Amino acid sequence: MNPAATHNNSLSELDRQPRRSWHDVLRARFSAVVLIAATVSCAHAADLAPLPTLGADLKHTSVSGLSSGAFMAAQFDVAWSSRLIGAGIVAGGAFDCAGESAFIAPAVAAVTLCMQPAGAAPSAEGAWRAAQRAAKAGQIDDPANLREQRIYLFSGAKDSVVATRVVDQAERFYGLAQVPRTSIEYQRHPDAGHALITNRPEDSPCDANQSPYINNCGFEQSHEILRWIYARPNAPLNAPATQPGGQLLSFDQREFDPDRGASLADVAYVYVPADCLHAACAVHVAFHGCVQNADAVGQRFVRGAGYNEIADTNRLIVLYPQAAKSAVNPLGCWDFWGYTSPDPDHPNFNTREAPQMAAVMKMIERLGGARQ
Repeated sequence: MNPAATHNNSLSELDRQPRRSWHDVLRARFSAVVLIAATVSCAHAADLAPLPTLGADLKHTSVSGLSSGAFMAAQFDVAWSSRLIGAGIVAGGAFDCAGESAFIAPAVAAVTLCMQPAGAAPSAEGAWRAAQRAAKAGQIDDPANLREQRIYLFSGAKDSVVATRVVDQAERFYGLAQVPRTSIEYQRHPDAGHALITNRPEDSPCDANQSPYINNCGFEQSHEILRWIYARPNAPLNAPATQPGGQLLSFDQREFDPDRGASLADVAYVYVPADCLHAACAVHVAFHGCVQNADAVGQRFVRGAGYNEIADTNRLIVLYPQAAKSAVNPLGCWDFWGYTSPDPDHPNFNTREAPQMAAVMKMIERLGGARQ
């Protein structure tokens, strides 16, 4: 296309329509572009398959995540504790971290107290009291269920986004919940930045704090998370596949958020090992971090975080839900401060009724449905 010719054609159009202002013409053109984009988007979305029913074993469901995904994993784990067996929290804090202060709005606390607090991080004691209140109100499951879980936590000393003292409170929270010390694995790495960790030379240096937030520190963290949650001394997990042989499927998330209140992307992903097409497999939900959804990094997280390789040989379905960017969530983070709450004055981000929490549980339930 010739830019000069396009410019001249634009002037000619204005000359032929003297009664229309520049504003009118530009608004008309902008509307046309929006209409075309919407049509293309709808056509693309119409091609998406629904999330399949796979007869999954939902008695062995677990979650993990990085950063906002770690906060999401923590609150999801507590809210739905009766349905989960464990959680992996990488650079994330305790339940209700952003909602603990009575003097600082959750949206502010999320990016200050829950990341690099000037003083002490929001306390585990406050988080535990919040969980007890929410359970008494019927907003979350009974926290007593947490006693049966397996919890993995991780913090890197070079993490400039979420301080170790924030993650420390998550460890203390699970202690207050009476999770046995032998069921909690907390790794503090002296050289790791803010990232999910891999053993892949193509990933960022270990101490990096940059997109795509997948760093090579010499071990596969996703494997360690899943081993900690699922393996037992008399039943270790099988070695991971060198190359995953299952299917990474894209699916339409819109049916799980019909009112668009959960701020979910149209497209999400699920990894299905070949064995899970005919056997009942467990489900693990992997929550991406901020600036780590597919819009930001393509399929780098859903293909390159390592979950699929170990899931492939251990009958684990991996669900990769996707949060969307918006005016109130420009980095595509999971909601751990209330941007999706219907009533901003009474945020419900850490309850079962929260739009994202409810939507992801519906996805899990779909995977457990009878095969068609």
